[in-house]
Amino acid sequence: MRSYKKLWWSLVAVTIVTFAILGWTGVEVYRQAPPMPVQVVTPDGREFTSQEQIHRGQSAWQSTGGMQLGSIWGHGAYQAPDWSADWLHREALAWLDLAAEQAHSLKYEQLSSSQQATLRQELQDEYRPNRIDEATGVLQISERRAQAIDTTAKYYIDLFGDAPELKSSRESFAMKDNTLPELQRRQDMTRFFFWLSWATVTERPGTTVSYTNNWPHEPLVDNHPSTANIVWSIVSIVLLLAGIGLLVWIWAFTHKDEQAPVAPATDPVLAFRLTPSQRALKKYAFLTVALFVIQVFLGGFTAHYTVEGQMFYGIDVSQWFPYSLTRTWHIQAALLWIASGFLTAGLFLVPLINGGEDPKFQRLGVDVLFGALVVLFIGSFAGNFLAIKHILPPELNFWFGHQGYEYLDLGRFWQIVKFIGLAFWLLLMLRGMWPALRRDKGDNHLLILLTISTVAIGLFYGTGLFYGEHTNITIMEYWRWWVVHLWVEGFFEVFATVAMGFIFLTLGLVSKRSATIAGLAAASLFLVGGVPGTLHHLYFSGTTTPIMAIGASFSALEVVPLIMLGYEAFHNWKMQKQASWMSDLRWPVMFFVAVAFWNMLGAGVFGFLINPPISLYYIQGLNTTPLHAHAALFGVYGFLSLGFVLLVVRYIAPEVRYNDRLMSWGFWTLNIGLVLMMFVSLLPAGIIQAWASISEGMWYARSEEFMQQPILQSLRWWRTLGDTVFIAGALIVFQQVWVRITAGRRSSSANAAGAVKTS
Repeated sequence: MRSYKKLWWSLVAVTIVTFAILGWTGVEVYRQAPPMPVQVVTPDGREFTSQEQIHRGQSAWQSTGGMQLGSIWGHGAYQAPDWSADWLHREALAWLDLAAEQAHSLKYEQLSSSQQATLRQELQDEYRPNRIDEATGVLQISERRAQAIDTTAKYYIDLFGDAPELKSSRESFAMKDNTLPELQRRQDMTRFFFWLSWATVTERPGTTVSYTNNWPHEPLVDNHPSTANIVWSIVSIVLLLAGIGLLVWIWAFTHKDEQAPVAPATDPVLAFRLTPSQRALKKYAFLTVALFVIQVFLGGFTAHYTVEGQMFYGIDVSQWFPYSLTRTWHIQAALLWIASGFLTAGLFLVPLINGGEDPKFQRLGVDVLFGALVVLFIGSFAGNFLAIKHILPPELNFWFGHQGYEYLDLGRFWQIVKFIGLAFWLLLMLRGMWPALRRDKGDNHLLILLTISTVAIGLFYGTGLFYGEHTNITIMEYWRWWVVHLWVEGFFEVFATVAMGFIFLTLGLVSKRSATIAGLAAASLFLVGGVPGTLHHLYFSGTTTPIMAIGASFSALEVVPLIMLGYEAFHNWKMQKQASWMSDLRWPVMFFVAVAFWNMLGAGVFGFLINPPISLYYIQGLNTTPLHAHAALFGVYGFLSLGFVLLVVRYIAPEVRYNDRLMSWGFWTLNIGLVLMMFVSLLPAGIIQAWASISEGMWYARSEEFMQQPILQSLRWWRTLGDTVFIAGALIVFQQVWVRITAGRRSSSANAAGAVKTS
């Protein structure tokens, strides 16, 4: 314990302090969330809308796919507009036209520059002040604004219906006709969009910035970056440089290349008798790679909607499988197969931790959990389909259909099923870990850390249950990012690091001390920036300036440990040379090497591209976001999950080898395909959009007029090249896993029957 004491105390201190910060900001989020008016009235006392109608509109929006069809406050899909930014611009123009007609009997665009400037000032004088009564919760709007809202609402009612004059717009936005069939629900949804845009321009009491820190950029209503935005952007860059410098100094003065232990003559894992629960993991391996293939085909299919709108090479499939549905399935399939790979690795380790034996009924538990995964996959996908097709009754949508929130799209019932499944996986893991912890009284610190990270993965997904159907969007976003950022980017990262250390320790390639020190140090480094760094997703989601400050400062530190991943990649790559039998583990190790590269580029470089507040102010919700998301989610967690599966399959089918030539093609086409997606399509499109957002406004960078330019159309077509190469790689990996597990099954059956002798 003495040699690890400082590292443990550092980890404990980091955990306590960072979660205290995140907890305090949670209280701030609940206290300062943008209010939803109880009533919206006109000067004559007429009720224009109510909180109840806004809530109904929120539910209606969720049933269309929510964040999978356009975005709100910058979060969601990228083909259709950001509805909050688009509504704000359209309502402001409608107000200006009404004012111009009343004052000059002309359209706003027909006025002189000075007349336009006068009306813009009047617009800002009406829109920016906070006119909600804190005591009664009643918001009063002018009659002119009420007319502007109704004018704007008509456009959305027609767009989400089947108005023929907006057919081309629906195609540009990859929307199916009658996206929301019921007129009353479309009317309700427009009131929800109004509230979203109201929060983007209405100044928070006691400040001169809106509830969303003046996001989106909209010159008409004087939405521009705040002083705090610029200051904390500079601070975040300074902290990044300071953090990198400090880490390099610490590394230079304290790091010692410990002599690697002499590798065993044979693979130590093969000395263990394969247990029934480990043999049962073949179906997990198949499920993981099968869902991977389904997910990449769905990704290619969804990307094609961005160039043909409602068509797939001339065939209208949008009425059955619209963009919002296939994008939902694409993301949900990714989360399922990546999680499945991690679950597989954990379940394979349990018997090794438990001395080579299964805990009692472990095989049954593994089979039950697999059945739950299949039910979750089928049930949640069916619920998404029934919701977006509007077959499911509206009152059941949130629970069994589509929550509307990106990454947590599955209905609440299926979300609970997933949480129960993770808790059951945790139970299966602890049944092997706990006896080992009690039995081993020596240096068991690595196992303790692995146990803690396993508990975190099993339980922290439950934070996504802390909001409801009509929870304020700001509060919902706080808890959603606990799952998307903290659970995935924090605890999965720690679990992966420690699990890989445990695997290499079992193989005899690293010492227990070096694996433990690396695990403890990595956990502290990942959590010190990763926990409060969650808040960088909330800069413009209705939160206050302190949250922006904390998010900008700590999220910059998330990048710091990623600069050292080149060393980790080289260290993993060298392990192939430590023993002749390591050649059988070449491809799992190469996938782990890819993880380090994409962690540096996708999570580090592309992550910091959108991290400073001033940067994200202009490019949130543009193609710079999926640039980071694809490179980080697949590049890091995807390659890691596949590496785990390839490793497990190597041991559950040891008599069959991967085809080196095919695996080389698979590995490199996955990487090259991802690079092509990034640099041929997403990055140049994001740069062009960023220029438009800075010069004109967020509404313009996501508008039909801008997005349908030939250059952007061409960039979306060119993405097909990267998608095709990537899909080829996915199919090769699937084929290699399939051949190995099926050949292994045939060999095992033949041996059991005494029919053949395995060579």
